[in-house]
Amino acid sequence: MTAITRTSRLARLRTLTVTGIATTGAAAVALTLTPAPAQAAEATQVSTGVVKASANDSHITQSGTATTAGKGSTSGTAGNLDGWIKQSLAIMKAKGIPGSYDGLRRNIMRESGGNPNAQNNWDVNAQKGTPSKGLLQVIDPTFNAFHVAGTANSVTDPVANITAAANYAAHRYGSIDNVNSAY
Repeated sequence: MTAITRTSRLARLRTLTVTGIATTGAAAVALTLTPAPAQAAEATQVSTGVVKASANDSHITQSGTATTAGKGSTSGTAGNLDGWIKQSLAIMKAKGIPGSYDGLRRNIMRESGGNPNAQNNWDVNAQKGTPSKGLLQVIDPTFNAFHVAGTANSVTDPVANITAAANYAAHRYGSIDNVNSAY
């Protein structure tokens, strides 16, 4: 084998290696920038009026890809994500629950992709019989603890789901706006 051929082959091998490393690095960056799996925490303390969660409120779920469950109620709403968020914001404002349209929408899109019937049937909560449900992937105990009067008493009702999740996030993180990954 001549020195020129060997040099050509080594150069080609280096090029392929660098290309492979760059491709692998790009894939790793893409995975790193992918939003974290959806999570919901189980509330452990309920009171009337304003609901407080305990400091030990750390039962976490990972919903990742949500599956579609039965149809949720959309009564009393505009029947679309924009309308549900706006109706929820009006209730939140009246009840003193912090949050913004952008914060709600960002979290909804990460948690359910905007599907009010999304349900996680595979995570640890689902395995224990309490799957995460709805736009913000809330489990029944959390919904029951943080349900806001004036909304439907159904975890799959879009407005009730958004408002309860925002109430939970306000107690745990100060606001749904402070939630930028699984919660």
